[in-house]
Amino acid sequence: MCNQKGGVGKTTTTINLGATLAEYGRKVLIVDFDPQGAASAGLGVAAHELDDTIYTELMAAKPDVHQVIRETGVPNLDLIPANIDLSAAEVQLVNEVAREQALGRVLRPITDDYDVILIDCQPSLGLLTVNALTAAHGVIIPLETEFFALRGVALLVETIDKVRDRLNPRLHTDGILATMYDARTLHSREVLARVREAFGDTVFDTVITRTVKFPDASVATEPITTYAPNHAGAYNYRKLARELISRGDVA
Repeated sequence: MCNQKGGVGKTTTTINLGATLAEYGRKVLIVDFDPQGAASAGLGVAAHELDDTIYTELMAAKPDVHQVIRETGVPNLDLIPANIDLSAAEVQLVNEVAREQALGRVLRPITDDYDVILIDCQPSLGLLTVNALTAAHGVIIPLETEFFALRGVALLVETIDKVRDRLNPRLHTDGILATMYDARTLHSREVLARVREAFGDTVFDTVITRTVKFPDASVATEPITTYAPNHAGAYNYRKLARELISRGDVA
């Protein structure tokens, strides 16, 4: 889940897509790869109190990722938490051999334990994000339906292309996901039309509408699918999960 712009719905999408795929019977792991630890907090894990997180595994000579995996309150949904310690990794990895592959090395032993692994990236195109792209098969780009959000997408696509060319030939873009959409405003409708015009079939049919229920669910530290299971927001993410499954991006 990648976009260098903040506040576009990366963490909301990671949590709710993960919960929805788990609801559909998939075994899902969320990797919180943002030093702010928002995905951890959103799933009720007090990561700031933890000594062992994704950061300690990245820095370990012989990582054992099993020891940092946490169960969540959602059946079939596990979490690898992160906290502010992760912000140091960018500097510490610079001088490491195969520095772009550190996350892949940590996750490799558990890849076959899950149907889906979702990595929630920080709003940056730095070394941590490059690690996530190097470990991943696909990228979902949440994009706020707001004019200025469009400006950074070309740079992100360029970064994805470079990682595919130099580090991870299997990497592809699963799709661009329009978020925070408000059909009542001409601005939202125009931006969505421009995104679909520019990126065509890369844009998901599913659109995530703007609603106060998402922050409410975050405060309640649970996905919207359990906080307000009959709400339109929960329906949006179930539709996204079905779209990914039907495309073959999720088995």
